[in-house]
Amino acid sequence: MTNAGIQRDGGLAEAPILGDHLAMDLMNTQARSNGALVDYWNSGGDVLAWLARCGVVPAEGGIDLDVLLARATALRTLAHRLIVQRKEDEPGDASALNPYLHAYLSAPHLDRDSEGKLMLTRMARGDALASLLGPVAESVAQLLVDGDFTLVKQCEHPDCILWFYDRTKAHKRRWCSMALCGNRYKAAQFRKRSSGETQ
Repeated sequence: MTNAGIQRDGGLAEAPILGDHLAMDLMNTQARSNGALVDYWNSGGDVLAWLARCGVVPAEGGIDLDVLLARATALRTLAHRLIVQRKEDEPGDASALNPYLHAYLSAPHLDRDSEGKLMLTRMARGDALASLLGPVAESVAQLLVDGDFTLVKQCEHPDCILWFYDRTKAHKRRWCSMALCGNRYKAAQFRKRSSGETQ
């Protein structure tokens, strides 16, 4: 896999988790900084670290990190295509998502939460790779089926390509993050107005 034109972002050491939906955070493992594409997945270890940050833990068994990187990158590309098509009310062929979903085997699991109350969860039962990517593929499928696509938004900053699911009360979120893009945009607009007033 070549990384031509892709560089690591000096500002963020790892992909931001700010999409308010796992499918959005998947798409946000690629970003843009100063016009250059930033890919936060340069190895299978990067994918594993991102999955752990998202609460997806591997099942028992060894994982080929090169295969993980290839499959995760393919899933990200597919998710991006399907979500953008759905956002633009275009019919998309979602059947390519099915192999990820079909390989993800899980079973009910009864356990206790931190307060000692019983809770029912699902435990991955398939191979380790499918157990890692299955929950991510399922979140993409769930978004495509149940998501309100008026709330699926892309950051309004002109140099940002990050996505988010707008869960704010008034649904008027404009930025991936106020700290990353909102303040930066407002400062640029202020400088622009200030320089226009002095000329």
